[in-house]
Order: sequence, then structure tokens, then C-alpha cells
Amino acid sequence: MSKRVNWPVTTLIALGSLVILFPLYIAVMIAIKSPSETAQSVLSFPKALHWENFTNAIKATNFFHAFGNSVYITAITVIFTILTNSMVAYAIARNMDKKFFKVLYYYFVSALFIPFPIIMLPIVKQTSAFGMDNPNGLIFLYVVYGIAFNIFLYVGYIRSIPRELEEAAIVDGCSTWGVFWKVIFPLLAPMNATVAILTCLWAWNDFLLPLILLNDESQMTLPLVQYVFQSEFGTDYNLAFASYLLALSPMVIVYIIAQKWIISGVTRGAVK
Repeated sequence: MSKRVNWPVTTLIALGSLVILFPLYIAVMIAIKSPSETAQSVLSFPKALHWENFTNAIKATNFFHAFGNSVYITAITVIFTILTNSMVAYAIARNMDKKFFKVLYYYFVSALFIPFPIIMLPIVKQTSAFGMDNPNGLIFLYVVYGIAFNIFLYVGYIRSIPRELEEAAIVDGCSTWGVFWKVIFPLLAPMNATVAILTCLWAWNDFLLPLILLNDESQMTLPLVQYVFQSEFGTDYNLAFASYLLALSPMVIVYIIAQKWIISGVTRGAVK
């Protein structure tokens, strides 16, 4: 017996896909057209593919320098986020029966409900006063601001790991530090992958935090470079959209490859 098609759900999925794919289609069409073809019609296919738009966009935006800045900030952020947030989450997860750690858990999670614009101006003032208005300061803020959501994921996952594994390691002579790194941290591989991917997407695509922190043009990330380029050459849509696609493509590839770990990790982290 064949299954009946759920038409309302199917229709919603189709409409959602169209809403996402249509702007992407327009971006691709503009990026591979000449200015005259773009002026005539945005939706039509070009008569010839103008790949030189991408070459010119790379030169105009100093793409590879900004790409290097984004890679540095994203990579260091991911490494420090996994190392520090997992340790904090382990301490909280194994001591949730104590009032201090329970309050600490809810304190961290409550940060998810604080809108960023509220704390934006104090951040600018503090980072400038501490000399943190640079890529290293940006990395520090990413690690700190990511802890709220990451603690939520890590704690739920760690609490599903049997305590007997740790007790056996302690009997064998492991310290608390040794138990975490030799027993718990290897078991966190699926959750580490999830946190790494989500942090990578966030740090790479973030625009607002670099905008208020980074003033030196040589330190700008790819989203900032696109913004500056669009401000200076607002009418050159072909190069602008070509540069957008160049900045977008690395994270699209990362997400396509790693989406199964994101879904499974978030599901596991919400078990408890």
C-alpha cells in the first residue's frame, strides 16, 4: 500500500526551498553577466559567461588577504572554543547536584536571551580600553560569547555518558584532569564536531562584531571587505555579487559536508 503524500507539508517545503534558492539564483546570474546584460534582465541566462568578474572582484577586494584573516580568526576560535567550553561544561555537568554549578549553568544559558545590540556599545568601549580591538580580541569575544549555547549542548551530552567510565579510570589512578582528557574528551568527538562546525559558520559569516572592533583595513575579514567594497563601488553589481559568492562558497562546502554532524550533535545535546 502506497503512502499518501502530505501535500500541506510538501507545499511548505517547496515554498521554503524557493525562497532560499531564488535569491541565490539571482546572485549567480548577476555575478556571471556583463553590466549591460544585468541592466536588461536579472533573471535571464547570460549570452556568455563572464568569469573575469570573479578575477576582478579578487583584485578589487584584496580577497586573499581578507580570506587569510578570516581563516586565522575562524580556526583559532574553533580550537579555543572546543578546548575551553568542553572543560567548563564537564565541570558543570558532573556537579549539577550542587547549587553553585546549577546556578552557573542557568547563568550561562540565560545569556542566550540577551540581544547583542544591548551590549554592543559597552563592548566597543571596553575592548578599546583594553587594547583588544584587533583579531585576537575578536577571537576572545567569540570564545566567550559562544559559551552560552555550547554549554547547553555539551552539558546535555556529557550527562548521558555513564559515570562508571570515570570511576574506573579513577580506580586505575587517573586524576580529574586525566579522566577528562583520556576518557571524556575522546567520547565528546560527535559533540566537538557539532560545536566546531557551528562555531566555524558563525565566526566566518559574522559581520557586526568585526565591524565594531576592527578599524584597520589590513585586519578586515571577508564580510567586512564585502561591505567596504559595496560602499565604495555600489553600482558595480557584477563584481559585488561575484565577491559575495567567493566569500560564501567555503562555508557552503563545509556545511554540505558536515551537516549530518550538526543535526546529530544538536539532537544528542538536547537529550537531557
